[in-house]
Amino acid sequence: MNLFVTVPTARLAENIGTLPEGVELEVWDMHSPAPRERIDLAVSPYMGSSKVLGNLEGLDIGLVQSQSIGYDGVADVLPAGMPFANAASVHEASTAELALALTLAAQRQFPRFVLAQQQGEWSPVFAESLADRKVLLVGFGGVGEAIALRLEPFEVELTVVARTARPVWHERLGRVQVHAIDELETLVADAEIVILTLPGGAATHHLFDERMLARMPDGALLVNVGRGTLIDTDALVREGGRIRAALDVIDPEPIPAEHPLWTTDGVLISPHVGGASTAMNPRIARLIRKQVERMLRGEAPVNVVISG
Repeated sequence: MNLFVTVPTARLAENIGTLPEGVELEVWDMHSPAPRERIDLAVSPYMGSSKVLGNLEGLDIGLVQSQSIGYDGVADVLPAGMPFANAASVHEASTAELALALTLAAQRQFPRFVLAQQQGEWSPVFAESLADRKVLLVGFGGVGEAIALRLEPFEVELTVVARTARPVWHERLGRVQVHAIDELETLVADAEIVILTLPGGAATHHLFDERMLARMPDGALLVNVGRGTLIDTDALVREGGRIRAALDVIDPEPIPAEHPLWTTDGVLISPHVGGASTAMNPRIARLIRKQVERMLRGEAPVNVVISG
């Protein structure tokens, strides 16, 4: 069996390395004309892939492989009939690292220390801990599970929320009682730290709106590494620092330079870099090799989220 595979960058091709006999690999960014009408596996660009998926119209493609976990809006631009796989297993660890980093930075007031260092000031402060805090983790997919694993040694009181209530037995976490999303309004009122990992879409749009934000206790911390649309940004600004926020994803994105969120008290912003670490390169290469090997064996690919 012969396979023709395309990847968007020469760097990714180099990371993938030698593929089994019968597999031809070519660099194609999906902007220029397609190298062939039939492509067995086409890997889309890491950033802005939804803008180029329409260029696949008229091609015969066995599988479109994304380099991202999220796929909001992909079905609207992906040509009909094309299977699409996300990059589950690639970004979970890196995104979980950032969630913990944002949480710790906000709790221990790292931005204050950075500003003081720039001024040459010795500026100690008695800060909030992560230990012993009531943490509400909203979303228990791959990223949520990775965050829960990393929270475990920090001695927090963890509550987990997902779409449906269920007990989960985890090899490392033990028994986890997952609460339903319709319990969120009650649970958030008692949470000192809320970490969001949910996907975007109509079901989660502005989940944290003015009403939900108002339920959070004074001084609570809201961390978002899911999708920017989970939070009503204008409503967060109107809170005026009553609650704190550490955000890797924001709606709109990127936020304009004049947006009031930049200067809202208690807000820490990172520019959507959850998966952007050195962990990505070997993991996406490993996933692509896995897809190729499964195709060669006649097996179904993994991570298919749109069946075509």
